[in-house]
Amino acid sequence: MSVTFSLISVTLLLGLYLWWGIRRLPAENRQFLAAVPVVKDGQGHWHGINLTWYGLLTANAYLTATAVLLVLLGAVGVTPLAIALLAVTLLLVCVPASRLVARLVEKKAHTFTVGGAVFVGMLITPPTIWLLNRLAGPLLGFHLPIIATWGAVAIAYTFGEGLGRLACISFGCCYGKPVTALNGPAARLFRGRGLVFSGSTKKIAYADSLDGVEVVPVQALTALLYTGCGLAASALFLAGRHTAAFLTAVIITQLWRSFSELLRADYRGGGRISAYQVMGMAGLCYALLMATLLHAEAVPVPLPAEGIKGLWQPATILFLQGIWLVIFIYTGRSTVTGSLLSFHVHKDRI
Repeated sequence: MSVTFSLISVTLLLGLYLWWGIRRLPAENRQFLAAVPVVKDGQGHWHGINLTWYGLLTANAYLTATAVLLVLLGAVGVTPLAIALLAVTLLLVCVPASRLVARLVEKKAHTFTVGGAVFVGMLITPPTIWLLNRLAGPLLGFHLPIIATWGAVAIAYTFGEGLGRLACISFGCCYGKPVTALNGPAARLFRGRGLVFSGSTKKIAYADSLDGVEVVPVQALTALLYTGCGLAASALFLAGRHTAAFLTAVIITQLWRSFSELLRADYRGGGRISAYQVMGMAGLCYALLMATLLHAEAVPVPLPAEGIKGLWQPATILFLQGIWLVIFIYTGRSTVTGSLLSFHVHKDRI
C-alpha cells in the first residue's frame, strides 16, 4: 500500500509540474531568470550574463534523477556513499559529453545534446559499476548489483530526461515540425494541440523563424511519455523485477528517441537518418545484449521506506544541493544570448 500511495503522490506532483511547464514555458518571459551585470560600457550601460530557466529546469531534472537513484538503490540496501560515487562518476563523463557530442554532430560549440550524453552513459555504465565494485567496493565496504544498479540508473535517466524536456520548451530548442507541414491523421491529431513559442531569443526563432507558428509538441510528448515510463519501471523495480524494470525504461525511451526525430524540425546533422537515431538504436541493441549476458544477482527485497529515509540525511541533502548548483552553473549561464542593462533611481521615492 505504501508503494502504491508513494507512486500516486509522485504522479500527481509530476503531473502538476508538467502541466505548468507545458502551458507556461513557451512564453517569451520564461526564458531568462536574471541578468547579472559584468562590464560597463562608455554609454553607461552594463553588459550582462543571462541566467536561464533552461539551467534551472535542467538542474531540477538532474536533482530529481539523482534522488530517484538514491531511493531505488537505497531500497535494495546499497549505501548512500556507493550511490554517490556512482552518480558523480557518471555525471563527470555524461555532462561534458552532452556538449562534446553536439559539437561533433551538429558542429556547434554552444549547445547540448541529451541524446549524445545518454549514448555515452549507456556504454560506460556497466564497466563503471564493475570498476567501482573492484576498486572502491573492498575499501569502503559496498557492492553494486549490476542489473539492479543499471536498472535504477535507467529509471533515473528516464525521469531526468522527461523533466529536462521542460528546459527545452523554455529555450525553444528540440522543437517539432510545423503542424501545417503535416498531412493526414498526423495533421488532425496535432492541429490545435501544438506548441506556439514567442520571443526572438528562443532557438526556434533565430534558427528557423518558427516563433508564433504552431509546431508538433515533441518536447511535451517526450516529457509525458518518459515520466510515465519512469513511474511504471519504478513500480517494477520496487516489486523486485529489476531486469524487467531496466528493459522497460531502455526499450521505451530509446525507441521513442529514434522515432521522435522524425517529428523534429531543428538541425540534427546531415543525412536522412540522424546520428542521434543511430545512437538510440545502437544503445538499445547494446543494452539488450548486455541484459542477456550479465548475471542478475540476488538482492534484498526492496524496502522503499529505507530508500526514502536515506534522502533525509544531512550529507545526502548537501550532496543533492551540490549537484543542483553545479548543473545550474554549467547549463544556466547562456552563451548564445547577451543583455544590456541600465539602472536608475526612482526620484519620487527618495
